[in-house]
Amino acid sequence: MIFLRYESFRSYLRLYPVTASLITLNIVYFIIVALSGDPNNSYHAVDYGAFVTYPGKDPYGMLEPWRYVTSIFMHSGLEHLLFNMFALLVFAPPLERLLGSLRYVFFYIVCGIAGNAMSALANQITNDPYAHVGVGASGAIYGIYGAFLFISLFRKSMLDDSSRKTVYTILIFGVIYSVIVPKIDLWAHVGGALAGFLLYKLFDRASAWKHRHQT
Repeated sequence: MIFLRYESFRSYLRLYPVTASLITLNIVYFIIVALSGDPNNSYHAVDYGAFVTYPGKDPYGMLEPWRYVTSIFMHSGLEHLLFNMFALLVFAPPLERLLGSLRYVFFYIVCGIAGNAMSALANQITNDPYAHVGVGASGAIYGIYGAFLFISLFRKSMLDDSSRKTVYTILIFGVIYSVIVPKIDLWAHVGGALAGFLLYKLFDRASAWKHRHQT
């Protein structure tokens, strides 16, 4: 079971430096935002970098594109933060080892951006008349789930049965949870997972091509 964590704190930092840094950044930024106001207040969140779209005026958030990234490191409350950081703590390390630090950073950020982009697109398609404010690492985390879904389906030998079942369970539960719980952005999760699936597929093909041409 690759998702069980047995490492000591020091070993975790040494083996998974990017994941440890991402968790630290999320926690530190949450403290900064929380000390200056209510993280769940939309106006306060926007002041600190939340992703925001305005129907008609800026439906895809492109007037301030940096929010696609800054919002990935923000959370609306302590429960939101702890839930996402636990997921990152447990599920991200194996992917960091598979991809390597640089590709993993790129992967994480792109999946987070894709989650925001899918959310904006869904709001536009449904003609949502209200401004949309989004925060959270969920899109990037679902990107990690998407990568493991690809591995579970097409590279089964890389995962044991228990790990594959965990991936399927997490994704099924995540979709159900996203539908029934208010204020959960289902489409950000879908966008992140889809990006993770496709991006890992590209990495996998690139690795296979490199292997073929080196032998």
